[in-house]
Amino acid sequence: MSTLAPERTLIDDLLADQRKLFTPVADFAEQHEREPDLAGHYRNLIPLSKPGKGEQYAFEVALDKCTSCKACVTACHSQNGLDEDESWRDVGLLLGGEDEPGWQQTITTACHHCADPECLNGCPVQAYEKSEDTGIVRHLDDQCIGCSYCIFKCPFDVPKFSKKRGIVRKCDMCHDRLAEGEAPACVQACPTEAIRIVKVNVAEKSKLGSRNLGWLNGAPPASITQPTTRYTGREVPLTAQAADRDNLKPEHAHAPLVIMLTLTQAAVGIYLAASGSLALSILSFALFAIGLTAATLHLGQPLKAWRFFLGLKTSWLSRELLAFTVLGAFLTVPLVRAFDLPFLSILAHPSIQLTGALTALAAVFTSVKIYESTPRVLWNARITFPRFFGAVALFTLLTLSFQSPQLAPLFSATTLGLLALDILQLKNPTLSRERTIITEKLSLIGKTRLASGVLSAATIFLSPWLALPFLLTSILAERTLYFKAVRPLKMPGFIH
Repeated sequence: MSTLAPERTLIDDLLADQRKLFTPVADFAEQHEREPDLAGHYRNLIPLSKPGKGEQYAFEVALDKCTSCKACVTACHSQNGLDEDESWRDVGLLLGGEDEPGWQQTITTACHHCADPECLNGCPVQAYEKSEDTGIVRHLDDQCIGCSYCIFKCPFDVPKFSKKRGIVRKCDMCHDRLAEGEAPACVQACPTEAIRIVKVNVAEKSKLGSRNLGWLNGAPPASITQPTTRYTGREVPLTAQAADRDNLKPEHAHAPLVIMLTLTQAAVGIYLAASGSLALSILSFALFAIGLTAATLHLGQPLKAWRFFLGLKTSWLSRELLAFTVLGAFLTVPLVRAFDLPFLSILAHPSIQLTGALTALAAVFTSVKIYESTPRVLWNARITFPRFFGAVALFTLLTLSFQSPQLAPLFSATTLGLLALDILQLKNPTLSRERTIITEKLSLIGKTRLASGVLSAATIFLSPWLALPFLLTSILAERTLYFKAVRPLKMPGFIH
């Protein structure tokens, strides 16, 4: 008896066809089995000649081909022996926004090897170099002191701090591989050939980083650093947003910097108004010494900090270190004069006192510029100048109140005025994210800032010594918010 073959359906045909299909990863693996080294294949993904005059190497990313497989991330991690929580290449996600709400795009990013790199300009010890031949921006690990200032300066969150080593590190485009005609690890690992190395004309600066700036979501224009990475393929909607744009995770507190900024500005304010009082001069010097000691805890390699003078030409951090070093000498003048030795009388000369006061103000100015020169909204000049110099003014008025109690109302009014200014500044629409973080995630610190500020304004009428700890607490809380509520600058869609 014959048996009838089962009827073949459309589903059977589709399943049969599916068995013949190769995913990009499977096709990539199959090619490697046929030709293990694939030298010819990879040479198509890098230039066959070195950059000419006015050119440099750059990454080119084809948006149509990126599938978010993260093979590039894994290859980079393995090639460079990165720490478990360290990544030099990220993969993020863009969403279409109002114009195309259903649109989405994965995007792979690494260092953009900028034409005018801010990491290099801001480094106080010249731990960065930009190759004249290739344009690759390299980090010199043996020079780094681990200050992390390059992380603040970079608009794309490229440099990464290695806790294990106490230094910052970043992508160097596998320059040693390129020098031998071999593709970088990320390029070689991508199964869809979404990443390649090209040559770009850095002389045409107006064209660098000019595509799809909406990815940065309020971050500064690319003209700040002039990134060279080129993105090709599908157009990105003008309203495209990062998938993680609503992430309200507070940033690192940077406690050593909080203490340093608070106590050094308190020391400056007291120094300016001490008027020969030995007790107040000792207090000023003690606060200054504690502040600078705390700052060293922020460095991953503090013993190398003596090289700060290398960056004086371009780095505000180098200038701050120099200014505070000189200021330390002036803060000892009132202490030395207490010995009342005849040959020390020259230290009482008005020119010495004026120079000391100007140095103190210049030191605070360098602190302002360190943060104001970064492209972070909460750290702009309009906010940073009144906060830093406002703190100096408050401690100056507080110190004057020791000798002139009639100045207590002025101190009280100034304190309340600066608290009101903080609140008004946060109402600015450009600071909506920062305001939300402060009111929702950091509300306890925000309330501490306001409550201790009000208490210092009230207790000044009882005793300046009673107002002092409240004022210090208020400024410490304000500085903590200054770091924790700031908007991180990075390429979009990647949540740390």
